[in-house]
Amino acid sequence: MQGQVLDYSIQTNEGIITTKDGQRYRFEGKEWKEATVPSRGMDVDFDVNENSCAVGVYRALKSSSNSLSFGASSSSGPKGKNKIIAGLLALFLGGYGIHKFYLGLTVSGLVYLFCNLIFIGLAVMTEEPLFFLPIFIISIFALIDTVIYLTRSDEDFQRIYVEEKKQWF
Repeated sequence: MQGQVLDYSIQTNEGIITTKDGQRYRFEGKEWKEATVPSRGMDVDFDVNENSCAVGVYRALKSSSNSLSFGASSSSGPKGKNKIIAGLLALFLGGYGIHKFYLGLTVSGLVYLFCNLIFIGLAVMTEEPLFFLPIFIISIFALIDTVIYLTRSDEDFQRIYVEEKKQWF
């Protein structure tokens, strides 16, 4: 069967899947067959056992002709972020980590921001050109982020940077 994760609780290690016809099926965490944690709105494939519980739950393979379309797509849902916007932010404001904040990656955003501000301050106060080297390196990292964001498929971008929250490259 195909459906969509309606809810999943890490605390209880249980979730609920809803299907297009409105049926709901409970599943236990041990039935989840992927490396990532299930999240609300995720399209899934599963079987149903004799107790009407979902078993063998896998993330659904994306296919344009076989899309479930329960309302919002995974790339434009409430958690969805635009890879073009993230790429442009990384290109123009990447040294300050703005692209990381846009993606909800606060820790890496703060690393970019504080490193940049600290080394700019040191370079200005001491007039030492060596302090511009870390700023240049941070800018190179932001440029790498730009290329990675813009060359990934929409599905990969959503999965890696929005759902899994990968902090670095």
